[in-house]
Amino acid sequence: PDPHEVRRIVGLSLPSAIARLAPDETPETQARTVAAYKQAFFRARERGLVNEPLFDGIRELLTRLHQGGWTLGVATGKGDRGLRGCLVMHGVFDLFVTLQTADRHPSKPHPSMLETAMAEAGALPGDTVMIGDTAYDIEMAVAAGTRAIGVAWGYHTPEELLAAGAEGVAETPEQLGEMLNG
Repeated sequence: PDPHEVRRIVGLSLPSAIARLAPDETPETQARTVAAYKQAFFRARERGLVNEPLFDGIRELLTRLHQGGWTLGVATGKGDRGLRGCLVMHGVFDLFVTLQTADRHPSKPHPSMLETAMAEAGALPGDTVMIGDTAYDIEMAVAAGTRAIGVAWGYHTPEELLAAGAEGVAETPEQLGEMLNG
């Protein structure tokens, strides 16, 4: 597939991504591709071949927000096992009160993940901010009636994030912290 199209699927659930990248394949072939990808990724993770670094400054920002009384949650296209492994590996698992993944929800931009996260956190849409690096994250926030801030260090361009409805786009974790606390 075209590299631009590959970047455009980041943020979708794996079945939705495969369907978009291989639209001419049968649903059965798409399902087999999803299963094979999950198995290969799991084996690679077990062998230590998966590198999912946090962006510079993110751990510190998460810690400051948590210590400052923010209720933090995750809504991601990752699966439960992958998300838990990533958060534990980086020592930030305990900072989050709700973890919503594509294993239990429709793919973004459907608002289900964010709505469930708010329910588990006891938050209202007007008190919630979705931070995302894809247009799907921002569209999910708009559909759920929350604020949305984009980050420029991810997969979609600032222009795409703004067009999807982001109120602004942070260039650095420090700027994101200012936008949240400003």
